[in-house]
Amino acid sequence: MKTLIKELTKQNTARNAGAPLLKASNLTKSFKTPEGHDLHVLENINLTLHEGEIVALLGRSGSGKSTLLRSLIGLITPTTGSVTYRNRPVVGPMPGMAMVFQTFALFPWLTVQQNVELGLETMGVPAAERARRALEAIDIIGLDGFESAYPKELSGGMRQRVGFARALVTNPDILFMDEPFSALDVLTAERLRSELLELWQKQRISMRSLLIVTHNIEEAVIMADRIVVLSANPGRIRAEIPVTLPRPRNREQPEFRELVEHIYTIMTTPEKPTATPLAGADRTSIAYRLPGASIEQLGSLLELLAKETHKGRADLPYLASSMQLEVDDLFPLTDAAELLGFARVEEGDIILLPTGQTFARGDTEEQKQIFASQLIAHVPLVTHIQSVLHTRPDHRAPEERFLRELEDFMSSEDAETLLSTAIDWGRYAELFAYDYNAGVLSLESEQPQA
Repeated sequence: MKTLIKELTKQNTARNAGAPLLKASNLTKSFKTPEGHDLHVLENINLTLHEGEIVALLGRSGSGKSTLLRSLIGLITPTTGSVTYRNRPVVGPMPGMAMVFQTFALFPWLTVQQNVELGLETMGVPAAERARRALEAIDIIGLDGFESAYPKELSGGMRQRVGFARALVTNPDILFMDEPFSALDVLTAERLRSELLELWQKQRISMRSLLIVTHNIEEAVIMADRIVVLSANPGRIRAEIPVTLPRPRNREQPEFRELVEHIYTIMTTPEKPTATPLAGADRTSIAYRLPGASIEQLGSLLELLAKETHKGRADLPYLASSMQLEVDDLFPLTDAAELLGFARVEEGDIILLPTGQTFARGDTEEQKQIFASQLIAHVPLVTHIQSVLHTRPDHRAPEERFLRELEDFMSSEDAETLLSTAIDWGRYAELFAYDYNAGVLSLESEQPQA
């Protein structure tokens, strides 16, 4: 790894010298599925938030980022382990902590000022004091003049500003943010991030620590003093990366790009197998979790890599930018490309393999044939469906038959998601057909001709 990254990962950030505010110790969280199975979402999380630092929680879909955030603030009770705030157990929402949600979560029948005052009202703050503090927060967050407006009168960015003001008016020690910019357009999100960081640096807001959940790697590097990367299924802390780049941070700086690529490498490098792998985790199992990749986008990815400008190799940050994809959209594509033998991910780059080259340069019919061959070779669930259809006299089977099998390994919701992906891939490859209204799969050759 490059010299900068080696140096960054050896040192602590300067802000980490602050006193600890919040601490999670051996935190584990499981839920019961409707079928009675234990769904392990978080496992053995140990994390401390210090005064004076911004921490970003980063991870793929399924890593338990939002569950961890809600456990830290007291909205969810851990299955085992503990959370303490200023050495006191967190057993529910406590004074000193506030949260900004991904959705704006405003009451449409209340004005901006009334929405901002709501938290203070539940705390029993007198009306005059509520009004004073609310107007001050509204002014700080840049909504002065809109105190009497209703949410329907505001743009998305302005509504999220109300969410920030509602959280800040309580003067929290710690502000938790659950993907607060993801519902906004790119320019509005960039402006709000910059304004929030400016308020933080100029100490115009009272909070002593900020924890943000994000799936955007560049956002994490722009905002955080420390980035905590979570693995998925179940969520575990895979890496803690200090960010010592001076603010304001420039996306075009070599140091910034190197750090982004370093995080991409961590998030795309397979972990060592655990001692007790999840049921269905083996690629030879019909219950192996398929990435929910769009076939059209997968084809676009392979064709992009095959272009002369890339010569079969590109770094993932570039792809995310050029295809306008967040990591939660990009990673399923790269995972699918690897699973099907079209490409290989290595040190933050994706490399097109010979089969991927052939697929990218083929016509529609050739691509379907190659895709079918790779599915049969690498996706046991698709092979299993085709085998069952072949053995039935009418070459038909209800989807419920396969869902029941998958539910031995996972929740009904996960089983439906997995089967849906397998059906989409199999239909594209013309290995079998699917009647959505009847919920029945059949061999492609058995379908009536138009």
